Amino acid sequence: MTQHLDIDSPGHAEKPSHLASAAHAARVERDGMMATVDFDLAPFTIAWELTRACAYACAHCRADAQPRRDRRELDTSEGKRLIDSLERFGTSPILVLTGGDPLMRRDVFELAGYADQRGLRVSLTPTATALPTLKRMRLARECGIRRIAFSVDAAEAAVHDRFRGVSGSFQRTLNGIANAHAAGVPLQINTTVCAENFKQLEGLVEQLEQWDVVQWSVFFLVPVGRGARLKMLAPQEHEATLRWLCELTERVPFDIKATASPHYRRVVRQRSHRVAGAGFSFADGLDRPDAHKGVNDGRGFMFISHTGEVMPSGFLPLSAGNVRLHDPVSLYRHSRLFKRLRDPDALTGKCGRCEFREICGGSRARAFAVSGDPLASDESCPYQPKGQRAA
Repeated sequence: MTQHLDIDSPGHAEKPSHLASAAHAARVERDGMMATVDFDLAPFTIAWELTRACAYACAHCRADAQPRRDRRELDTSEGKRLIDSLERFGTSPILVLTGGDPLMRRDVFELAGYADQRGLRVSLTPTATALPTLKRMRLARECGIRRIAFSVDAAEAAVHDRFRGVSGSFQRTLNGIANAHAAGVPLQINTTVCAENFKQLEGLVEQLEQWDVVQWSVFFLVPVGRGARLKMLAPQEHEATLRWLCELTERVPFDIKATASPHYRRVVRQRSHRVAGAGFSFADGLDRPDAHKGVNDGRGFMFISHTGEVMPSGFLPLSAGNVRLHDPVSLYRHSRLFKRLRDPDALTGKCGRCEFREICGGSRARAFAVSGDPLASDESCPYQPKGQRAA
């Protein structure tokens, strides 16, 4: 259940209004050039959960998705007003249309096209049912969707199908991948990692190369929703997997992103003495000297639920307010919840003492899921801060 945290003062609880674009807020990717985004003023990525409806019942689903759509979802006109609000960040953020299964909304391509026209960089994460047909993948390309992301959670079909809870889902994923390629839409693969399937990762690499993916996003389990019944990796397993990914990125043709595992940036920094700014590849220009703060829950990332709740992450069910009542730009910039999560000095425990707390900061979602405190230590990380080791 989503919890609500009050924002700083009634003065920040205004209804959506036409705010002036903040030209000073950021400089962003234009004409292929990546520059600085000030995460205090604008997110790098926004995920919008269009619906929680989904035909699957995946073991790790953070949304606890259901077969039918919720009547409380933002409708098409509300969705377009939301997109108008997000444009006012002035930074052309990435907008991920997710779910549930976003293809279970008939207006998904209308909304995607509208967002593209408003200057947002749109991607789509469909479920691998019978819906991602070649016709729909072509519609995705035509309306401006820049990337399609399918989930593959194991190299072996039987393990993937068991994880997804649907026999034949692996083959349907292959069909969706083929349709995306035929439509000319760049492909991303998402993989959720837990104790049940992490030994499958190495076997996936050759398939990822064959599928010609542009990015592999490896999600480290946060125990929320149905995922609360799964076992996370032990801290040393987590660390070993991150080190393996760091080595792998030097020899594969696709980018690798560790999601819900910001200490990947600490691993990269220790290995290469470079700062991995937002968790994306260094080819994106994020190894520059000023990229000292990486994307984390509420810092460079914002999540909007199917009912309009504005949250730091889909894995961190704390709401700063609802877009039906408040301006999401103001919530991101001024709410107490988001501001506290962006403050490295607010962190407690080991994360608060760590010399990597600005480029990492630990998963705030995992800290909340395990301890109930979003500012507590992320216990999936085995690293001991320098001061703590000396003590």
